[in-house]
Amino acid sequence: MSDYIISCSSTVDLSSEHLDRIGIPYVCFHFTLDGISYPDDLGKSIPFDEFYNRMARGADTSTSQVSIDGFTEFFSELLEAGKDILHIELSSGLSGSYGSACAAAEALREKHPERKIYVVDSLGASSGFGLIVHTLAKMRDEGRSIDELRDWIEKNKLRMHHWFFSTDLKYYVRGGRVSKTAGFVGNLLNICPMLNMDNHGRLIPRAKVRTKKRAILDIVERMVKHAEGGLDYSGECFICNSACIEDAREVARLVEERFKKLDGKVLINSIGTTIGSHTGPGTIALFFWGSERVD
Repeated sequence: MSDYIISCSSTVDLSSEHLDRIGIPYVCFHFTLDGISYPDDLGKSIPFDEFYNRMARGADTSTSQVSIDGFTEFFSELLEAGKDILHIELSSGLSGSYGSACAAAEALREKHPERKIYVVDSLGASSGFGLIVHTLAKMRDEGRSIDELRDWIEKNKLRMHHWFFSTDLKYYVRGGRVSKTAGFVGNLLNICPMLNMDNHGRLIPRAKVRTKKRAILDIVERMVKHAEGGLDYSGECFICNSACIEDAREVARLVEERFKKLDGKVLINSIGTTIGSHTGPGTIALFFWGSERVD
């Protein structure tokens, strides 16, 4: 058994069963739905289909990050079990949660000077962040030390690619990412914005793709261009979706058709309530290891 624990927050957008299976504890963000607060507990409090159905009917949503006190309580339980901690957190380009985790860790190092507490900014989100954690768990099981894992992910985290497109811009308008005029015109013309994470962990618009069918083809071509080894990519691939499972399955089918050397089948996950509060239903995201993100 390892003498350290890898942990993360709920914004990894993996299932609770997946995290249990690979031995990763997580701390919950929170979200509100029509004024009522819930933990972002990977669909336990509110199933994802219900959450997105209510959003589509006009429900108000908001999110809140994990506080310093929340991280302190979470880390303390792990430390009291006699374990060192390697905590991987949601991109600092999207949330202040990384800063809160660092503050909690710094205070706890004074109380537990014998323990290692490392906090890593994933510069990622959703199941891209999740694929990072999943990969680290496999390396842990191979016998790598906590310092080896910390050093490896700091060196390699910008090789995790995140590509997103959305079929409904109203939620991006609501969140201020798209102007009302651009959102109206985009929906009228069936434009699906293609976005990815830059090297600062921010979500950046990269292209405007006309029609969902073309967006599905385009996102797979992004993987052909950027995946490690191109069509010879032999790593794992994760997909996330917000209430558009058939679109996710089509992207997965095309990826498996093009990339013959994939490590297993494409894993399809749900975009969780924290990320989903900002994207709304109708978003597809594709994650894989590839060339280093430089802009």
